Amino acid sequence: MISKLKNLFLKPEDSHRTLIGRLLKQKHLITDQQLERALEIQRERRDQLTHPVQVGMILVELGYATEYDVVQAINQHYRLSINSLSENVEDLIRKKYGSIFHRLTAHPVPIWLQIAIMMTIIVALTIFSLSLIMINQQREQLYQQTVKIGKVSLNYFANNARILLLEDNVLQLNTLINEATAVEGIRYAMILDRNRNIMAHTDHTRIGEEYIPFDNVRGETEDDPITYFDYYSRDKEHLLNLNRPVILQGTPLGEVHVGVSLDFIERLIHEKNLSVLLVSLGVTGVGIITAILLGFHFSRPISDLVFATREIRKGNYQYKVHDIRNDELGNLAIAFNQMSRELWIKSLMQKSFGKYVGAEVLEMIMVDPQSDWLKGRRSEATVLFTDIRGFTSYAKMKEPEAVVERLNEYFEIASEEIIRHGGYIDKFVGDAVLGVFGVPVFYEDHVERAVRAAVEMQKRFRKKAEQHKDTLLDVVGIGINTGIVLSGNIGSQMKMEYTVIGDTVNVASRLNGLAASGEIIVSRAVHDTLGPLLTAEKRPPQKIKGKIKPVEIFNVKDIQERKPES
Repeated sequence: MISKLKNLFLKPEDSHRTLIGRLLKQKHLITDQQLERALEIQRERRDQLTHPVQVGMILVELGYATEYDVVQAINQHYRLSINSLSENVEDLIRKKYGSIFHRLTAHPVPIWLQIAIMMTIIVALTIFSLSLIMINQQREQLYQQTVKIGKVSLNYFANNARILLLEDNVLQLNTLINEATAVEGIRYAMILDRNRNIMAHTDHTRIGEEYIPFDNVRGETEDDPITYFDYYSRDKEHLLNLNRPVILQGTPLGEVHVGVSLDFIERLIHEKNLSVLLVSLGVTGVGIITAILLGFHFSRPISDLVFATREIRKGNYQYKVHDIRNDELGNLAIAFNQMSRELWIKSLMQKSFGKYVGAEVLEMIMVDPQSDWLKGRRSEATVLFTDIRGFTSYAKMKEPEAVVERLNEYFEIASEEIIRHGGYIDKFVGDAVLGVFGVPVFYEDHVERAVRAAVEMQKRFRKKAEQHKDTLLDVVGIGINTGIVLSGNIGSQMKMEYTVIGDTVNVASRLNGLAASGEIIVSRAVHDTLGPLLTAEKRPPQKIKGKIKPVEIFNVKDIQERKPES
C-alpha cells in the first residue's frame, strides 16, 4: 500500500520512467533482474543523451520481451491504442493519468462493483428525494391541521365571550378559558377587553395585565377575521398564535388569542425521519446486496468470456463457455463457442494440411483461400511418384506391427523430403506417394527440386534399410515427369481435394512403374531441363499406356550441387 501511495506522489519524470517496467514485471513478462539491467542501461543513456530511451524499448533491444507483448500490455493496462514503442508512451500515459484522481482511477474497477455503486447511489438518492418530499408534505399537513384546531378553539371562545365581555364577567370568562387546557396542543388562551387589557388567561397571574405584543413574530397570515403567526417563547417552545376580534352587532368588544404548540410537529417529523432513515438504510442495504448479486450475475459471464478469450489466444481452441444464459450474454457465449469451434476446425485444417504442404503453400492458402488457383488452372509442374516394390509379398511375411512401423518410416521420409524441397503431398495411394512441385506455389527450379527430393529420399531409404536390416525401404522405385498439369479443387459437394490431373501425371505414374528397386526414372523433359547437373543413365525407350510412341527414359544416379554465382 505504501509503495502504491509513493508511486502516486512521485514526480512525473520519476514515476513514469519505470511504469512500463513495473507493468511488464506484474505481467510476468520480465524478471526483477532484467528490469534492473534495463534501468541501468537507461541511466547510462540518460547521462549521454538529451532524450532518454524508454525502458520498454531497452527491454526489447535486450531480447527480454517482444515489442508486440509490450505494446499489448500497455494498451490493455492503460487503455491506450498505441501501435509501436516508437510513440511517446510516457507522455501519453502522463497526459491521460496526470492528476492524482486519474492515477487513483487508473486501476480497473470490476463491473459488479460499478453496478453496485451506481445502484446504491440511485437507491439512496431516490429514497432521500421521496422522503424529503413526503416529510415536507406531512409537515405542511400537520401545520394546516394545527391551524384548523386553533381556529376551531378561537371561534368557540370568541362566540361565547361576547355577552361575558359586555357584562364584564371576569369569573365566567376565566371559566371559559380554562376549558382550553382540555384541548391537546393548546398552550394558552386569553381574552382582551377593548382597551387590550387581559380579562381572562390560562395563567391566572396575568389577569389584569396590559397585553404586550409578541416578539420574533414570523410568517404572519391574515384569514379574515383571524390572524395567525408563529414565534418562539422564552422557554424556546415553538408556538402558533391565532387571534380574532370579538364583535357584537358591529361593535368591537375585545380580542381572543389562542396559542398552539408546534413542537409536536417537529417531534413527529423527527420520529418520521428516524423511521425513514432506518427504512432507507434497510432498503439501501438490500439494494447493495441486490446490486452486488446483479453485478456478479452480469460480470461473471463477462469474466468467463475474458478468460475464454485468453485461452483462445493461447491456442486452446477447444475451450468452451459452459454458462449459457437465456439473454444477450447467453447469445454472446453461444457465438463465442461457435467461433472457437470454427477456429479449432481451421487450426486442425491448418495443422493437417500443413503436414502435406510446405509453409509457403500453407501461408498462401490461409491468406487467400478463395484464390483462383483453387478453382482450377493449367500450370507447369513436376510430378513425383514413389512406390514400394513387392510390398504385398513383404506384408504377408511380416507381422502387422512391423509392417506398419516400416511403412510409417517410409511415408515420413518421403513426406519430409517433398515438403523440405518446396513441394506438397498430393495424396497417398496404398504404398504410393504423389508429390507435386511448382503448384500451387510456382518455383523456377521446380524440376530440380523434385529430383533433389528423390535423390535424398533414396539415400535415406537405403540408410534406414541398413539400420533395420530390412529390405522394405531398399526397394522403393521413383518416377518423375514434368509438363503441363491441371490443378485445382476437384470433387463433389460432399468431399473435395486439391489435386493435379493430366497427361504429365499419368506419365509420371507409368515411369514409376518402370523404376526398379532403388531407381529414379525420369522423362526426357526432366533430363533436358537439368542438363549437366544430372548424372543419369539412358535406358531404351519404353512403350507405355496412353502413348503412341515409345517414351525416352533415364535412370538418375545423382545430381550435382550448383556452383555459387560469382
